[in-house]
Amino acid sequence: MTNRRDFLKISAAGSIGMMVLGATGCAPAAVVDRKSFGVGLQLYTIRDAMAADVPGTLKKVSDIGFKNLELAGYADGKFYGIAPAEFKKMVNDLGMDILSSHTQVEAAGITMDNAKIMADAHAALGAKYCVQPWVNEPDRNIETYKKMIADWNQVGKIMKEVGIQFAYHNHNFEFATIDGIVPYYDIFMPEMDKDLITMELDLFWISKAGQDPIAMFNKYPGRFQLLHFKDMKTNQPPFFEVIKDDVCSVGEGVIDFKKIWAAKDVAGAKYLFVEDDNQGNGKPFEGIDTSIKNITTKILV
Repeated sequence: MTNRRDFLKISAAGSIGMMVLGATGCAPAAVVDRKSFGVGLQLYTIRDAMAADVPGTLKKVSDIGFKNLELAGYADGKFYGIAPAEFKKMVNDLGMDILSSHTQVEAAGITMDNAKIMADAHAALGAKYCVQPWVNEPDRNIETYKKMIADWNQVGKIMKEVGIQFAYHNHNFEFATIDGIVPYYDIFMPEMDKDLITMELDLFWISKAGQDPIAMFNKYPGRFQLLHFKDMKTNQPPFFEVIKDDVCSVGEGVIDFKKIWAAKDVAGAKYLFVEDDNQGNGKPFEGIDTSIKNITTKILV
C-alpha cells in the first residue's frame, strides 16, 4: 500500500498536471491580449454609464480590453463636460487612445468660427477623426442634403487644417429612394469631397438597408477609413425605419464580419469600433465583452 507521504506526492503531482493540462487533458489556450488587436468602442454604446460615472466607466472599458475610443459627448469645447486635455489624460492613463468623436453639425449650418472651436477642441483631445453621426428626420430631403454636404465640406477643410479627418456615419435612411434618387449614392458620395470627408460605414445599418458592404468597397475604393461593427439577429428585407431591436453583440448574429474585414484594404479601412444602439438590451458591459471576445478570437484571427 502507498504510504501517506507517497500518496501526498502523487496527489500534488496530479494536481499540478491538471493545472497545466486543464480539465480535458489538453493544454489551455493562451490568454488573449485583447488590447493588442486595437479594437475600438463607440461610447454611445454605454451612454447611460458614461452619464453616471465617466472615470469608473472608462476603467471598465479598459479592463474589458478595448484599446481605442470613439466619443459621443461633445458640447461647447468639452467632452462629457470635461476639458479636452483632462479627458485625454484620463483615457491615456488607462492604456487607451481616443481616435474619434461623433459631433453633430445641424442642418441650419455652422459658422466657421464655431467649426474652428470644434476643430481646436478635437485637436487638443488628440483625436484623428471627427464624425457627423446623424441627420434629423425633417432634414432628409434632397435640398437639405445638398446644403448640409456643402457645409460638411467646409467643416472638413477646417478640420484638415489642424490634422483631423472629418467623416460621415450612415444609418439606413440614406438608401431610401427619394423621387428616384438614392441619396447615399447620388448625393453623398459624389458631392462629398473625398479628401475632406471619409465614410464611417455602419455595417448593421447598411445591411438593414439591403446593401452589400463589399460591393460598396469595390465601387468606392479607399473611401471607408472607419467601420462600425454592429451585428443583427435576423436578415430581414430592406426597410428604412429606425429599428434597433434587432441589434446584438458582434459575432452573435448573421453579419459575416470576417469576410468584410478581409476586404479592408479595398475599403481603405484603418479602424473598427464596436457599437450597440440598444446598450446591450440593458446589459451594456456584458454585451461589449461578448463583442470583443468574438472579434479577438474568431474575426480578426
